[in-house]
Amino acid sequence: MPDITWESPFCAEGSSCFRFGTDADGNGYIAVNGQEDRYLTDSREALRTLITDIKAGKADHLL
Repeated sequence: MPDITWESPFCAEGSSCFRFGTDADGNGYIAVNGQEDRYLTDSREALRTLITDIKAGKADHLL
């Protein structure tokens, strides 16, 4: 398992808590709080784009 530095959990009201992390190689990680051993990973830029698009409403149709 890579050496991931996890941020404090991000929790929205009434939903799951997520954690964001990074490693020394420039990768970004997203995991459900408490399940950090099962993470999604990609470059920091790719995850930044994903989060920006979600915040812009581009995934609202999935809800």
